[in-house]
Amino acid sequence: MRASWPDPLAAAAFHGSAGDIVRTIGPHTESDPAALLIQSLVAFGNVIHRGPHWRAEAVRHPLNLFAVLVGETSKARKGTSWGHICKLVSRADEIVWGAYCIQTGLSSGEGLMHAVRDSDPLSGEDGGAANSENKRRNDSRPVDGGPMDTRLLVMEPEFVSPLRMMSRDGNTLSPVIRQAWDGQKLQVLTKQCPESASNAHISIIGHITREELTREMARVDMANGFGNRFLWACVRRSKRLPDGGYIPAADFDRLAAHLKLAVEFANSLGDLEIRRDPEAKALWHSIYADLSEGKPGLFGAVTSRAEAQVMRLACIYALLDRETEVRKVHLEAALAVWNYCEASARYIFGDALGDPLADTP
Repeated sequence: MRASWPDPLAAAAFHGSAGDIVRTIGPHTESDPAALLIQSLVAFGNVIHRGPHWRAEAVRHPLNLFAVLVGETSKARKGTSWGHICKLVSRADEIVWGAYCIQTGLSSGEGLMHAVRDSDPLSGEDGGAANSENKRRNDSRPVDGGPMDTRLLVMEPEFVSPLRMMSRDGNTLSPVIRQAWDGQKLQVLTKQCPESASNAHISIIGHITREELTREMARVDMANGFGNRFLWACVRRSKRLPDGGYIPAADFDRLAAHLKLAVEFANSLGDLEIRRDPEAKALWHSIYADLSEGKPGLFGAVTSRAEAQVMRLACIYALLDRETEVRKVHLEAALAVWNYCEASARYIFGDALGDPLADTP
């Protein structure tokens, strides 16, 4: 039996500045509140660099997120939702991030690495997405934070395209994407690709219809660790606004100002390990067993990093509040987002087994 469309996001998800963004923009757009919220969290997690992080034993988790918005049709207003969030978050770091660190065109692991590559000591060429653009445009503006800026948010309005690329023999996109989510050094051990990226901070937002995803996922090994690095979120048109919407400039300026303060706060922390306060720690202990329990089929495979996804989200909520500890309210907000994404994954992937042969009709 096919799972039903997920219930709306719980109120806890709309905590703090992220919730303020949805409540302010929501009445003026046909976009799904879940699309506005999740993309704002992904974008903020990218604009703040890779310094703040949390640890699971010896594993360092940066706060970059990957998310795919899945609509029943092309009328789900996915692109409209990103337009609002991109404009807003860009105001927090207009000169560099908003101008240079948002790109599209995922096609190969080598291409993704090139966008955030290390500097070449022999040629003297700087690496990083912002530096590449500076050089191409003969732009002399300094890069925020030093000679290299390796932040990159890849926005794929047609996420079906990279899925098709990954199904081709020899394509390296899937393993490099997995390295990027993990915060590892990006590299492909082939003589044709001498480049590497040591400090990349990559986030991904994809848009796709459920029909496209269902058709392509049989060709892509979603159960190999690729799918569970993404938040999968069902979205649809929230309302009809025949004359469009208008966000008052004063409201937009207020949101941008709050966001800018949060970005400056996070970037002032350096290589800070974020921890849970005692109350959040108690809540974490009570939910950990359920989060870490394995589930069957492709649904279980794409939701098997629940613990890591929830903690990354909780840390982002904390930094949006300009706090260096995860409090209970941040963890509850993160859980609300995860519960929605988990319900979305159940609806999207259903009873599929993750075996291309078995799942082919």
